[in-house]
Amino acid sequence: MDEVTRGARALVLCPDIRTVRYDLDARERLEEAEGLALAIGVIIGHSEILPIRQMQPNTLFGSGQVENISALCELHECELVIVDGALSPIQQRNLEETLKRKVIDRTGLILEIFGERAATAEGRLQVELAHLDYQQSRLVRSWTHLERQRGGFGFLGGPGETQIEADRRMIRQRMGRLRRELEQVRKTRALHRERRGRAPWPVIALVGYTNAGKSTLFNRLTGAEVMAEDLLFATLDPTMRAISLPGVEKAILSDTVGFISDLPTQLVAAFRATLEEVTGADIICHVRDMANPAHAAQKKQVMDVLADLEVVDRETGLSDIPIMEIWNKADLLSPERENELREAAQNHDAVLLSAVSGAGIDEFTAKVADILTQKAEELTVTLSASDGRRLAWLHAHGDVLADEDAGEGEDGPLRKLTVRLNPKELGQYDSLEV
Repeated sequence: MDEVTRGARALVLCPDIRTVRYDLDARERLEEAEGLALAIGVIIGHSEILPIRQMQPNTLFGSGQVENISALCELHECELVIVDGALSPIQQRNLEETLKRKVIDRTGLILEIFGERAATAEGRLQVELAHLDYQQSRLVRSWTHLERQRGGFGFLGGPGETQIEADRRMIRQRMGRLRRELEQVRKTRALHRERRGRAPWPVIALVGYTNAGKSTLFNRLTGAEVMAEDLLFATLDPTMRAISLPGVEKAILSDTVGFISDLPTQLVAAFRATLEEVTGADIICHVRDMANPAHAAQKKQVMDVLADLEVVDRETGLSDIPIMEIWNKADLLSPERENELREAAQNHDAVLLSAVSGAGIDEFTAKVADILTQKAEELTVTLSASDGRRLAWLHAHGDVLADEDAGEGEDGPLRKLTVRLNPKELGQYDSLEV
């Protein structure tokens, strides 16, 4: 992120357009915009909701509102204006020229956060592609060098192309290279998922609205030190760790990027490869921040994204992958609200817990284990005690309920095992070479 934004004093504006239907009310949207600004180290000088009866094509806001915005910038010494909504390139340019300050919209703000937080090579590729996609439509900005003429090449001569056309061409070429690299990443991820599919370990994917507490829960379960702060988009790149559950010796837990309302379309496309980890999961755990008044609207946003990924049927809300709700942040609830939600959780087959304190974690792991083992079958086999390979495999991959002496066989002592295996493990056992 550039130096102009980090540490800058910002005026945060939340347009409340009469003709637009929002999932969150204006106050909740303003608070979320403030959270996004704080996530990139901006100092909030002032924030305000601006009702808009009719959108103005040139500036979004009416002329009187633009004058008020300018006065607010002067009053609160703000050098940056953040608009929690989509600005067209023309609107952004006109506002910058009028206010004599840098203006960024919601898409630009989220791109700034993603650009700062992406840690892996894949994450940086995705962010750069999204940023270029966003930037190529914004080459109407008033930088004079973009209007210079470049001389023609070869025998055609002529006036050549303008600098703005050359910049657009360079952006398209760079985007083409990035898309090819990301396609290779998708193929690699698909191979990894296929490999994990052949492995006996189930995959548990944590999904949820940003700042719902996924990474805190991930750290609680794995003992890892994934970045988990009270910030929007504290985690961007997916992280996986092995955990053990009751009756499940090993499972893979995956922490994914948080969802958010009005996620820029550039980022939905660019981060599809990251979110595709969810499509290969054996169980999806939807972590919800029940201390947030907007938790119902946040749930809708998460389910909409899962529908975009074709994990959930958009019409029925049903999924082939079991989805379990985790009602998090019980430590922030009043005793009365906590008791109310605890009763409601039983009716909704959800778990109320606190990832911070650890309360409810045992109930959560037991419920996940029940879901993962409910399709398991009991298998009773009698093997030679010398068949170390099969015996070791069953102990390593199955839930051994009994292991007892079965007398003598042609090749020596026999062992009788009763083992619980899920369908995947059962097929693998059947395919083991004799």
